[in-house]
Amino acid sequence: MTSQPTDSPAAPSLTEVEPYGVERIPDAERTATPFDLFRVAFGGANTFSTCVLGAFPILFGLSFWQGLAATVLGVLAGALILCPMAMFGPANGTNNAVSSSAHLGVHGRVVGSFLSLLTAVAFFSISVWSSGDALVGGAHRLFGLGRGTLSYVVAYALFAGLVLAVCVYGFRFMLFVNKIAVTSATVLFLLGAVAFGGDFDPSYAGSFTASADPATQAMFWPSFIGAALIVLSNPVSFGAFLGDWSRYIPADAPRRRVVGAAFLSQLATLLPFVFGLATASIIATKAPKYVDPAAPDFVGGLLAISPSWFFLPVCLLALIGGMSTGTTALYGTGLDFSSVFPRLSRVRATLLVGVVSIAFIFIGRFALDLVQSISTFATMIITCTTPWMVVMILGFFTRRGWYDPDALQVFNRRQRGGRYWFTHGWNWRGMTAWWVSALLGVLFTNIPGQFVGPLGDLANGVDISLPLSLAVAAVLYLTLLWLFPEPRAAYGPEGARWVPTRELPVPPITEAPTLTTV
Repeated sequence: MTSQPTDSPAAPSLTEVEPYGVERIPDAERTATPFDLFRVAFGGANTFSTCVLGAFPILFGLSFWQGLAATVLGVLAGALILCPMAMFGPANGTNNAVSSSAHLGVHGRVVGSFLSLLTAVAFFSISVWSSGDALVGGAHRLFGLGRGTLSYVVAYALFAGLVLAVCVYGFRFMLFVNKIAVTSATVLFLLGAVAFGGDFDPSYAGSFTASADPATQAMFWPSFIGAALIVLSNPVSFGAFLGDWSRYIPADAPRRRVVGAAFLSQLATLLPFVFGLATASIIATKAPKYVDPAAPDFVGGLLAISPSWFFLPVCLLALIGGMSTGTTALYGTGLDFSSVFPRLSRVRATLLVGVVSIAFIFIGRFALDLVQSISTFATMIITCTTPWMVVMILGFFTRRGWYDPDALQVFNRRQRGGRYWFTHGWNWRGMTAWWVSALLGVLFTNIPGQFVGPLGDLANGVDISLPLSLAVAAVLYLTLLWLFPEPRAAYGPEGARWVPTRELPVPPITEAPTLTTV
């Protein structure tokens, strides 16, 4: 029997530049699976920069077991907050910032774009700095390479250039990189367990011992919560980007599998987090100068306690991890800004954001010495991003997961009107819930030794910024939906869930008066 010809298009080459921006991905091109989402999300966090975040409980003075409890708490809470954000991509075939048009308005969706830019810059910087430092340090121990400014410049430029190249090629190339990163980085972390197993002592006591003075004891809960929030910032940082990857999953994929993939990808990050926690406790015992809270140097400390045969794995882990974290952080922001600035294609927007981020990396490292304060910056971004995620998730459930794909693209096409036009392109209900709760979160932030907001000491030094902003965003958003119902047309054929609606005409989608073609 002869085989019949098929009309199915051949799979695009890895080196074929991705043609799509934030427009809805055609159904024929949506061939990714929930497992692909798991690999990208886990690969982006199964890296050296996550180890650096994992060291913070020790830097805050916690014992190993206290630090482990804070780490597990942060990862679990962050994964639970994050995983519903995976539903928007398959439902709408576009990224999460575009999907937010349904809840913040056609113009209000720029909030998500702005938050994703700040998040990308912060975590791209953490990735390049930590991986570059590890590569230079490992090469110094292996080959005697000098640790001068030129070595760091070359290492940072190497990482940043490779990451930018992968992001320009697009999703399929990024997925390929993360397939390799998930396996290889996991093997290297497990190899690290062999390298440091003999030195590890789970009874490391930290600063909050029974003999500690009352002033030190009083800092336990602020330090514990602060450490948990820094760990939590890692999974939550993916909230603005999750739709960038899940948009290639078919719309009919079971939601529980998509959400489950996002949740499990963050649980799996306990591997690099615990590696960072355990090695930091060894550093605190054998080379305590590297965990001085005033000038911590986890990478230097790790190299100081490493056996000589582990220097090469450290270099490999830095290279692989830097590529993986950097691409997941930078890809989505370049993608989204191609819609914010219509003159820019996805490739040009990616190059622009990449160049700006690289400039920040070099200025922050060599001119302003921002390396130690970037964790504070990242935590503050998450404080503002989490209420935005709450509005999105509650909006998804009140809409029963129904969206109008054409109306979501109004902003990107520089048009006006549609189901999500609301008040001159702004949905003040979602916008108000977001900015009020984000502002309260910043005011109540209390990161020991780094940043204390004007109201940060009202809870006896405990950082309640995140639970407060979460609760305020949820209560305020649902209250506003009840008191000021949205148009019935913004909901699907089954109507709203939990909230009332009102009958209002839908403004027709029209071309914006100032629209120009290039």
